[in-house]
Amino acid sequence: MITVVGSINMDLVVQTDRFPKQGETALGNLYKTVPGGKGANQAVAAARLGSDVHMIGAVGQDAFGTELLTGLETEGIQVQGVKRINGASGIANILLSEGDNRIIVVPGANYSVTTGEIEGFTKQLAASDLVMMQLEMPIPVIQRTLEICHENGVPTILNPAPASGFTADFLPYCTYLTPNETEAEEIFGGNWEQALEEYPNRLVVTLGQKGAQFFDGEKHVIVEGFPTEAVDTTGAGDTFNGALAAAIAEGQDFEQAVRFANAAASLSVEKFGAQGGMPERDAVLGRMGGARS
Repeated sequence: MITVVGSINMDLVVQTDRFPKQGETALGNLYKTVPGGKGANQAVAAARLGSDVHMIGAVGQDAFGTELLTGLETEGIQVQGVKRINGASGIANILLSEGDNRIIVVPGANYSVTTGEIEGFTKQLAASDLVMMQLEMPIPVIQRTLEICHENGVPTILNPAPASGFTADFLPYCTYLTPNETEAEEIFGGNWEQALEEYPNRLVVTLGQKGAQFFDGEKHVIVEGFPTEAVDTTGAGDTFNGALAAAIAEGQDFEQAVRFANAAASLSVEKFGAQGGMPERDAVLGRMGGARS
């Protein structure tokens, strides 16, 4: 069982042929609302790969909140830990162009979760095979979740995104830390490869199409990515994290789990939407060449 403590947003997606310059108005060619939020995305990624996933978070009493909960339930995710508040659900304004994205997140209901509420989920957290978090929730909530898991011997994955919310106080408590290259530079400076050596088999840095890198205690390991034709990169990192969680929870060794996550992420960018391209297990194994998980 994987428990995800994280954000649940509605993504408001606009696509245009090129990013507008400062002060410029550009004509868009697509607008969609699609379920998102880094927490929900990672939960969906793990669920599609066969994991039993439980979600802890919050949505508003608005139409977006109803749609978001229904979407999670449709994916087979347990949502008893998701509360509804009198207010707006979180949203992410996503601009797509030139094979890349720019995102503004408004937390909404996500920031209503409290440390007291997390403590009320102690039994749920302690019974989990793995707990996954991101940084689109109040920082004290993430810190308390990490502490509860540490006290109960439950492994955790912390995806430090956005990295501006990261604090070194997290490091003693998180089992795995999964920044991308930009986030790693913000957290550790330009010497993030040295940081890998300080956290062997715990810190893995994702490198986009190039794959991911970690230190195994003796050497640096670059787990190569898989060739892909990107349609929408939104959610690729979330797919990586959800797949990594699924692989670790079922007992794969770390390098194999990272390779599994790379394959899942490469598939996710081939369709539109953060959750739209998240693959099922057979597709991931197919991309890996039929390797057994």
